[in-house]
Amino acid sequence: MITYNAENIGFPRLKRRQTSAWIRSVATQYGKEVGDIGYLFVDDERMLEVNRQYLGHDYYTDIITFDYTEGDRISGDIVISLDTVRSNARQFGKEYDEELHRVIIHGVLHLCGINDKGPGEREQMEAAEDRALQMLPT
Repeated sequence: MITYNAENIGFPRLKRRQTSAWIRSVATQYGKEVGDIGYLFVDDERMLEVNRQYLGHDYYTDIITFDYTEGDRISGDIVISLDTVRSNARQFGKEYDEELHRVIIHGVLHLCGINDKGPGEREQMEAAEDRALQMLPT
């Protein structure tokens, strides 16, 4: 089951059923089945609290993924700062909705085993995001 919640911020315009079907399709491309994925949309201040509390990091970020995957069944909690998504969209010259979907699928790709911290991994993640975005129904 995929759930969507918001805390300290208005809920984003999101076609939940369509987005959930898209997430399942992307996971299938990696040989994964979707278990329980919980999205929590927050503001920057709440994201900073989560980052400090759970990761010991003292900075803002657009997404934090907590991975509970077992085998080929992906599960996790994905926290997304809509404030940072909005500022990143402006910074990168992207539409807000495109950037939001990029971040939504970024967390799923982490659950599928794609990393973005090591040498060459960021490019692999960006390519995977681009492929996934092409699968998003319009």
